[in-house]
Amino acid sequence: MGQLDRCYNIADLRAVAEKRLPKGVFDYIDKGTEDMTSLAGNRGAFADIKLLNKVVTDISDVQLDMQIFDKPASMPMAIAPTGTAGIAWYEGEFELAKAAAAAGVPFTLATGSNTPMEKLANEAGGRLWMQLYMWKEKELSDDLVKRAARNGFEALLWTVDIGHGSNREHNLRNGFSTPYVLNTRSVVDMLRHPTWLAFVMGRYFMNGGMPKHVNYPPGYQMPITGNVAKLRNTGISPTARRADMVSWDDVDRLRDIFPGKLLIKGIMRPDDAEKAIEHGVDGIVVSNHGGRNMDSAPPTIAVLPGIVKAVAGRMTIIVDSGVRRGSDIVKCLALGADAVLAGRATLYGTAAGGEAGATKAINILKDEMKRTMAYVGTQRTADISQDVLWQG
Repeated sequence: MGQLDRCYNIADLRAVAEKRLPKGVFDYIDKGTEDMTSLAGNRGAFADIKLLNKVVTDISDVQLDMQIFDKPASMPMAIAPTGTAGIAWYEGEFELAKAAAAAGVPFTLATGSNTPMEKLANEAGGRLWMQLYMWKEKELSDDLVKRAARNGFEALLWTVDIGHGSNREHNLRNGFSTPYVLNTRSVVDMLRHPTWLAFVMGRYFMNGGMPKHVNYPPGYQMPITGNVAKLRNTGISPTARRADMVSWDDVDRLRDIFPGKLLIKGIMRPDDAEKAIEHGVDGIVVSNHGGRNMDSAPPTIAVLPGIVKAVAGRMTIIVDSGVRRGSDIVKCLALGADAVLAGRATLYGTAAGGEAGATKAINILKDEMKRTMAYVGTQRTADISQDVLWQG
């Protein structure tokens, strides 16, 4: 029996990933920011929501498939953008995209990924979405958006909950920053994980050197250990992304240059959701960035009902941050979401076993969701409503 065969839930995949990855890489994936209050709140809020089982009802044909933006998906879920997939596994974005395509769910490529979007478009198959960070040099952001459109990416997710960077103190201690800092601690950490060093970093070295942010503009596609001053001067570094440099006019510009579906990721207020509707956005992602940015942010599942009420069916609502079980997806739909984004859950799988591990993670969530739907007596995702929630 292989290691993945002994993984029965997402927590098991997380444990395998933790053993396989250097501490700096794992902590970057796994932890939040500051005191981890928002990170813990996301999971705690899901745990506090209870579902009512319904008995003596037909559950002989439970189906998870549905439409996301008028196209079929095997379940109400898409893969969230995770910029470290290519460090967790060699070309991890490609492995995860292939798993998503085979499973029939959309995959979102992060701006800071290490695999070219062209490779995904030409070889991964499936439904591809692109995530965007807005840079100081906005024309560079526009070029990336147009490049994604040329390569057939059907949706664009503009991540807006950036503020003035994040205070992830563990990354500084581990030397895992942008660029990656090689110091005694980080080097010893990597040497203690020879399998990862050989099969991830070793493969990158054999195929051209250190991994790069290959979807950055030409001239800035430096290795992850590149020149920090150069990155900051260009506005590509996270420390240079400034929320006060963007406006709803940028939404209008993105709407003009991207022909596909446009989503704003990071909405946590009903008035921001209504503003997105006014500017022709096709959907929003209710997100606190997985508890990775502002540590005082409330759980997304807690703010979701107010946003659903404000939107009133006028656009697609996706929610992320904290999804670890198939029952979590049912809870999101019961509170009015149309679908969820899964980030860490499938990234743990990728880190544990590449495409096979990502497939394992998706299948775990599917099985758990199908079982939960049977317990609450719903055979179709469209039938999941507040009726299944315990109002205790």
